[in-house]
Amino acid sequence: MPSYDRDLHALLTVPGQWPGVVEPLMHPASRMTSSVRAVLLMLAMCATLVMPSTVVAQNNFEIQVYGSETVAPGSTMVELHSNVAAQGSTKTTDHLLRTQGAFHETLEITQGWASWFETGFYVFTSIQPDTTWEWVGDHIRPRVRAPESWDLLVGLSLSAEVGYQRRAFSTDTWTLELRPIIDKQWKRWYVSINPVLDRAIKGESIGQGFEFSPAAKISYEVAPKVAVGLEYYGALGSVTHFNRAHDQQHQLFPVIDLDLGPKWEFNFGVGFGLTPSTDRLIVKMILGYRFDWAGGARK
Repeated sequence: MPSYDRDLHALLTVPGQWPGVVEPLMHPASRMTSSVRAVLLMLAMCATLVMPSTVVAQNNFEIQVYGSETVAPGSTMVELHSNVAAQGSTKTTDHLLRTQGAFHETLEITQGWASWFETGFYVFTSIQPDTTWEWVGDHIRPRVRAPESWDLLVGLSLSAEVGYQRRAFSTDTWTLELRPIIDKQWKRWYVSINPVLDRAIKGESIGQGFEFSPAAKISYEVAPKVAVGLEYYGALGSVTHFNRAHDQQHQLFPVIDLDLGPKWEFNFGVGFGLTPSTDRLIVKMILGYRFDWAGGARK
């Protein structure tokens, strides 16, 4: 195993707690090229320079930066969002269950209705270290996008997501999210920005109004069907008065995207929390497949 492979393996593996989580990526038979592993290592090492030493409870069920493209009419996209906090909160705080060791599994089903409109439905679940597989909540998300006929310089879309999550997993049981999406592909480069506004409909944060939770992604195609990049996720607080830096949430995810075929989606990343209010180390994966019904295949 090359030296940078050994370094990446040591960096991503929590000693004594998470054997087998990332070992497949380090296996000699892995299809990941040496250059891809090297890029991921450099990004990960940069992020670890600013990792905090303490964490508090945080919910992570769908960790994704959205692109502007919607699912084609007559097609259904089924995605499984999986993640685990390898280093997070270790005890129940404010009646919120611990995050460290909890596997979050989210089923997302998105149906395309028109070339510019889709609806997504989410089922959030969590496998706690010392309990059973638990249902967390459900969300629904309609989304519209600017038609291609507008011939804009960038892709534009807007989603509105509303739903419920149990109090054991969130201090806000009913929430609303408004997500503008702006993205652009320049040859091998891809950039997406999601300046998210979310608010509590019922819960402890209802008095905060809308809060600013931006997300962004930049990636580069390093080889045919392989792109590596960096994703950012934040939660800054109310739009009228941001939280103190200590209480804000900021995460960086070095990621890899694999093109497994026109119907498939694959994303893998390791996230590093940059503030004490953020889980310190999260491993995530998204695996999706598109089912095309009569006339639903995108040309």
